[in-house]
Amino acid sequence: MIRIPFVDGWTVGPKLGAFESRDAATAAVAVTIPHDALRDLPRSADSVQGVHAGYIPGGVFEYRTTFDVPDEWRDRAVRIEFEGVYRDATVYINGDFAAHEANGYAAFVVDADPFLRHGEPNTIVVEARVHRDSRWYTGGGIYRPVHLVVGDPVHIALDGTRAAASDIDAERAIVEISTRVENGTRHTAMRRLSWTIVDDGDIEVASGTSPVTILPGTDAVTRVRVPVTAPRLWSPDAPHLYRVRTILATIDGDPVDQDETVLGIRRLQLDTAHGLRINGETVDLRGACIHHDNGPLGAVSVEAAEDRRVRILKEAGFNAIRSAHNPASRALLEACDRYGMLVMDELTDVWTKSKTAFDSSLGFEERWRRDVAALVAKDLGHPSVILYSIGNEILELATPHGATWSRRLAEEFRRLDPSRFVTNGINGIIANLEHLQAAMASAEASDANTMMADMGEQMARMNASALVTDSIEESAAVLDVVGFNYADSRYELDAELFPNRVIVGSETFPDRIASLWEAVTRLPHVIGDFTWTGWDYIGEAGIGRVDYTDVDGYEPTGTAGPYPYLLAQCGDIDITGHRLPASYYREIAFGLRTEPMIAVHRPQHHGRPTAKTPWSWDDVVSNWSWSVPTGSPVSVDVYADADEVELRRNGVPVARIPVGVPRPLIARFETSYEPGELSAVAFRSGAEIGRTALVTAGSAALVARVEDGGDAALAYVAITLEDAAGTVVVDQDARVTVSVSDGELAGIGSGRARTEESFAGPSATTYDGRLLAIVRRDPGAEVRVTASAEGFAPAEVVISARPASLAR
Repeated sequence: MIRIPFVDGWTVGPKLGAFESRDAATAAVAVTIPHDALRDLPRSADSVQGVHAGYIPGGVFEYRTTFDVPDEWRDRAVRIEFEGVYRDATVYINGDFAAHEANGYAAFVVDADPFLRHGEPNTIVVEARVHRDSRWYTGGGIYRPVHLVVGDPVHIALDGTRAAASDIDAERAIVEISTRVENGTRHTAMRRLSWTIVDDGDIEVASGTSPVTILPGTDAVTRVRVPVTAPRLWSPDAPHLYRVRTILATIDGDPVDQDETVLGIRRLQLDTAHGLRINGETVDLRGACIHHDNGPLGAVSVEAAEDRRVRILKEAGFNAIRSAHNPASRALLEACDRYGMLVMDELTDVWTKSKTAFDSSLGFEERWRRDVAALVAKDLGHPSVILYSIGNEILELATPHGATWSRRLAEEFRRLDPSRFVTNGINGIIANLEHLQAAMASAEASDANTMMADMGEQMARMNASALVTDSIEESAAVLDVVGFNYADSRYELDAELFPNRVIVGSETFPDRIASLWEAVTRLPHVIGDFTWTGWDYIGEAGIGRVDYTDVDGYEPTGTAGPYPYLLAQCGDIDITGHRLPASYYREIAFGLRTEPMIAVHRPQHHGRPTAKTPWSWDDVVSNWSWSVPTGSPVSVDVYADADEVELRRNGVPVARIPVGVPRPLIARFETSYEPGELSAVAFRSGAEIGRTALVTAGSAALVARVEDGGDAALAYVAITLEDAAGTVVVDQDARVTVSVSDGELAGIGSGRARTEESFAGPSATTYDGRLLAIVRRDPGAEVRVTASAEGFAPAEVVISARPASLAR
């Protein structure tokens, strides 16, 4: 069956009681799907969702649309597919209950036929509920795409064609294709299925055909095995994709339905001697944990946004992502297929024991099989997906009943898809909280700040304890790959205790990547590392912040950032897609970058005491343009995989010092600020291996640039304060107002974690001289975007029209 986007003509408003009527405060507004109903709600320090959601409240929302149902649809099959509604969705068609889906991340299909009124307008109402049900910002409402599906009563099931190759060599790959056909009539149907595999340029490389008989009210699966000669394999470095076209026809040859899916031919192997191998080559997972929101857009999943995020992550050196802690969107997986980004797709954050008041533990014991089936059905056609994660930091995992759930879930994934590996993000401390509370309370810490600074060390010691070893053994034994959160202290220990155990660092502290990556490359049974996090996100507000503790009235708040913190502030890349210094440090640690990187501690804060969390990075910027007096003291870090680094200021050497203090791959200098050029030269064994430089900016102008997004529905406009040479000014931020003609401002924001500004705009303040505006483009219309700020000439860009053929 063919999906038709069903994204226009919707309204949303708060869900009212049966005897309430709408007024100006509760009026429904027109929206385009996907849509995040929470993003623009007023934030407050007393929001019941609190720091988890970035102080954004929850609510109950009602979406509504009306569409015409022609008489000819009486003899058609009509379905409505929702890729995701957060959360606890209830669907009504013409006032009648049609479906309910509790899982906010699972796709579901509504059979509309019993409820339709032909020859007249029909109304769909979707209710969604969000209330203290997650440890991070989820968004709310119809935040993933919706499709109207209209087809012949005898049709190819949605996602009914599956293609994969397991018998692969250089000469040929045997592709096994299966297609499920559904018969909604009262009569036996005889049809013919034809399959064609095509390569670049629409060149046919293999084909097959088979008749199929489908009894009334049933479905039938038809299979074929076809060889692809000299197959081009899919891998992270060369993500080649074929397409499989499926046509369902009558016995006389008249087509009645068609489908197309991608095919990536690749071979997976796993063992403790070689680690993970793809097509025979060992691959270490350079991983990023990511949440599902898209920054200024809120939690919506839009193809252009997911594509951009995966592309930037890949360019930053990552080759794998973990969808923490929920199933990834289809658009994200499609982008991962295109760019060669490997995926650990995660089922859930909880099983039967809750972490928040109203989370998905409620009803999990009844719903879990459907949740697993929905995730597998979504992932089966994506070569990028190599790991299924059955959970994250599950509270009951270290108990006998928790081990039973571990086995139950792992075996269900294997039953539905034996071609991929099963893992779980295990935190031995979280799983043993009741036993370890006394040990944590007696930790050597004089105050909360010291406790936070020492947390990583404490977690390492506790995770390596005999208590954790024994209590998680059964839950770990059911896995193909044991995922450890913050437990690299187990890597070498487990090689001795459990010599057949393959491990992945499923969640790790960002500032420890140098030592962590050394372990990955040295220990073959450790197949990768996933940092928390690769991309900053909304919610868990301030978990990675740096506090200056000498301000009046400062009180430590642990990992909870006080209002108005909105963002976590712990990503290698900020919510606008801008790479931060931590990203370049990681690229050097991965061995992918030889050029050093200069990171300057903000001179206006020099010498001030700070408090950090284990997820913090230093408060540094790669810039040498500061509004401080010449001669002001400043600390400068140079990141380099080198023995020594020489720092030069305006061509004059400042110092040449060893690399490794205060952390591996860092040389820290104390100098003074002088406008001009700051350069660094890295040496290994006395020979120069790389150099880099920063220059002071001249007079700043407001500049707007459109990223090349092709014909995508969204256009990304980067707004900066920079001089004529393109050097960004970081400490003269300005409030910018953006206007859009013949388009719509979909979102605007910066990397500033502590803010009361709305992503809805039209105004926002730059952060370190940068701001991002996201514009929705309608087909056939040229879009004009103007940015203005006090004290600057306006900046204007014109975005070319999308082809009218791309109209939704």
